Amino acid sequence: MSAFVLNEIRKGFYLDSVALMRLSREIASAPGILEAALMMGTPSNVAIMRNAGLLDGDVAAQGNDLILAVKAESEQAARDALGDALKALDKPKTQSSGEVAWRPRSIGAAVKATPDANLALISVPGEFAAAEARKALNRGLHVLMFSDNVSITDELSLKQHARELGLLMMGPDCGTAVIGGAPLAFANKLKRGKIGIIGASGTGTQEVSCLISEAGEGISHAIGVGGRDLKKEIGGITTLMAMDALDADPETDRVVLISKPPHPDVAKVVIARIARSPKPYTVCFIGAASAELPPNANFARTLKDAAELALGGRTIGGNFNVTKLATRLPRRRGERRIEGLFAGGTLCAEAQVILGAGGRQVTSNAAIPNVPYLDAPESAGLDRIIDLGADEYTQGRPHPMIDPSVRDDALRAALVDPEVAVILVDLVIGYGAHADPAAHLAEIVADRADNAPIIVASVTGTELDRQVRSAQVRRLEEAGVMVAPSNAQACELVLALATTDMKVNRYANT
Repeated sequence: MSAFVLNEIRKGFYLDSVALMRLSREIASAPGILEAALMMGTPSNVAIMRNAGLLDGDVAAQGNDLILAVKAESEQAARDALGDALKALDKPKTQSSGEVAWRPRSIGAAVKATPDANLALISVPGEFAAAEARKALNRGLHVLMFSDNVSITDELSLKQHARELGLLMMGPDCGTAVIGGAPLAFANKLKRGKIGIIGASGTGTQEVSCLISEAGEGISHAIGVGGRDLKKEIGGITTLMAMDALDADPETDRVVLISKPPHPDVAKVVIARIARSPKPYTVCFIGAASAELPPNANFARTLKDAAELALGGRTIGGNFNVTKLATRLPRRRGERRIEGLFAGGTLCAEAQVILGAGGRQVTSNAAIPNVPYLDAPESAGLDRIIDLGADEYTQGRPHPMIDPSVRDDALRAALVDPEVAVILVDLVIGYGAHADPAAHLAEIVADRADNAPIIVASVTGTELDRQVRSAQVRRLEEAGVMVAPSNAQACELVLALATTDMKVNRYANT
């Protein structure tokens, strides 16, 4: 069947990337629509859309122009969808009071309109993000940069400039922060409390903060620093400034630091700074087996461990008995492999840590140290732990936290794969995330065969989130999905199921 492609360009029309992803998802779900994308006309975005077959001929767009692209089964379906997109773009945005919200078109106009503001969230295409961040810093604003595709040279320059001004430069590619109770980007509605978080990981910060909040404690601040802050080139500039800020904050009693393993030189500097802090620290370097820490710090191997240590050793999900569940669940003979399909990059890394420590051999497109990549020759037949939020899955498409359909094809394939014993998935709810990811997943797995692989899930979120964590858990369980209290416990259950299945196979013919 041939497809009809329709494009339109809005000159000088900017909308942030999260809003564009949401609108793209809405348009793509319309009847007769095969694909849809609304993206700023940067060279990289034009290339993505062209490779996806979403552009009809040459497109004369600049970086500050908005491209609307629709691929449909018919010309009428394409025109109807494009018309809906244009109406959505032109619809006045109203506040809860019913008044039309005014949107400033520049940092300067925003500062003039709200002189008491002290933070700017930058979510423009990477080609323009550094310039906008510098404008914000020069106006005395802390910056959270959601944008990615910013050069590491620009990141270093911005962070050095911010440090000179005494301002936090969070990001680039900073997906989560909670400052003074205010959630920014992808974040959750949390209880306020005395535990501070410094995170070079968005979903890692969400998992730990949600586990703490659901356990009855609360978060003072969760400061995101961006995924490259602890690389040698950056030297942990924002991490060190965040430590200073939390040390000086009377509302913070304890601090959790979350990151993938830093560069060794940066780790030494950060650990030395921890030693000078008057507050206790929990350090979680996902993928590292241990770390030499000062007396005021302890090491957490997993995100769940980090939350429990921050809670003073309190157990999370103590009633979730992995051994009993593993022995009660039915298994088929002959299957060997675990398939992990993750929306959260750090949750994907945590799964690799736990499964590897349990004796499984894993491969991933977002491999932690000592794990082979998916395309490596030695990866054949290994457990596959996939980060569906990686660029190769999201080019021209929303992140799976926004649009869970990114996981659909991989999930359907795993459900009929005779080599797959167990499927491991995560759901991340909260601000910015899909309104009901559990219902979407339940619909995909509804028609699975009776002998399909067991599905084990975790839900990162809280009862205060608009999606309501317990409602998401209940919907999954109604669909026959096993739900664990944390991602770590989901991994432990999957590990127990796969291990038990291997023992069954070993004695099947004796």
